[in-house]
Amino acid sequence: MDEQSAAGFTPAGFHQQAGVDDWRVTSWGPQACFRTSSLAEAAGLLPAIVDAAKLFDLEPDIDLRSEAIVVRIHYRGADHIAAGGPGFAATISRAAAELGLISAPELISTVDIAVAQHPDVDTRPFWNAILNYNNYWATDSIDPLRRGPQLSFQEHKQQGRGRTHIDVSVSPDLAQARIDASLAAGGRMVDDSHAPAWWTIASPDNHGIDIAAWNDVWE
Repeated sequence: MDEQSAAGFTPAGFHQQAGVDDWRVTSWGPQACFRTSSLAEAAGLLPAIVDAAKLFDLEPDIDLRSEAIVVRIHYRGADHIAAGGPGFAATISRAAAELGLISAPELISTVDIAVAQHPDVDTRPFWNAILNYNNYWATDSIDPLRRGPQLSFQEHKQQGRGRTHIDVSVSPDLAQARIDASLAAGGRMVDDSHAPAWWTIASPDNHGIDIAAWNDVWE
């Protein structure tokens, strides 16, 4: 896929646009995080977000806390980032700077869960029921309000503990620091043959975690 098409941008194409230095693309889409000192300060960015969303024909996700505000251009299920994404991102970054908000890309990451199941067992209805999730794509499940982690169901014939694993999506410039911290905390590198797309790390109790930067690496 071209970095830019009539439909929009690849992650690499998005990052080449002007004014998006505050933003990182993860598995849920481009997002930026700005530190704040109060709920009122965080809410001060909302008018600019609403106006820019209308201008660029987007429906961003907003996570508003007293400590920070996170703005995300979600693109789950799409093969591109919306054409208006870079313009929206640059506009929000300018508005945040005018309010004196500090970008905190080190706080950006998303978590998904790869649920292992035997080929003869379909556990997706169970997970949908217990988490109040919806079917997504042919094999995944999703929180309808995009709050909790996306679930992907992967076939594993071997039964037993430790087959399900967590995927942590970060941008490439943050991946090595996350890996180093994980190893220093007792983790073990299992497989780095797919780097820089993803690294597989085992916890001290031998549970698997993939640290993935593929959304920025792949074109």
